Amino acid sequence: GEGPVFWSAEFDTSTVLLTHAPTIVPAAGNLSVELRETSARSDEQGVHFLLQAGGQTIRLLRLASVTADGPLAALVPLDADGPDRIEALDRLLRALEGRAVPDDRRLTPQQKRRHRFMLQATDGHTNGASYRQIADVIYGVERIRGEHWKTSALRDSVIGLIEGGLAMIAGGYRQLLRHRRQR
Repeated sequence: GEGPVFWSAEFDTSTVLLTHAPTIVPAAGNLSVELRETSARSDEQGVHFLLQAGGQTIRLLRLASVTADGPLAALVPLDADGPDRIEALDRLLRALEGRAVPDDRRLTPQQKRRHRFMLQATDGHTNGASYRQIADVIYGVERIRGEHWKTSALRDSVIGLIEGGLAMIAGGYRQLLRHRRQR
């Protein structure tokens, strides 16, 4: 049905995976009772839901066959995305404890701005706008007016934004969900 769009936990390394808490963990002090399944969606993976905290959204997945009424634990797979999942878990714990939640650091403000421009440029391109019309919207008419358009660096920039936007649409958006790490 209609409703919020959720990333699959398979791709989103910031999704906190919730499972049954082992019986060796004391139930006292369990913060899972604070979780409210707002904007929930169920599928074969489990129940996907969101937690709003400190102006941010934390994505959660209560795994299939895990009941909401019992004590919960976070599951961190031992893979290359483990550090990202631990960071997401830290953000969740801070939110549940009422502490300040640090910003999600997967994208810098500059990267967020560029991705927004990529989507704007691609949207304009798929709706028939010329490169110059797209540049007018993104960079402003005044800035474009002073450029020799055919050799303008801004024209090349618009073309690059469109190419990047098309790559995102073709599945490259999944890379947005991972930190860049040196191997």
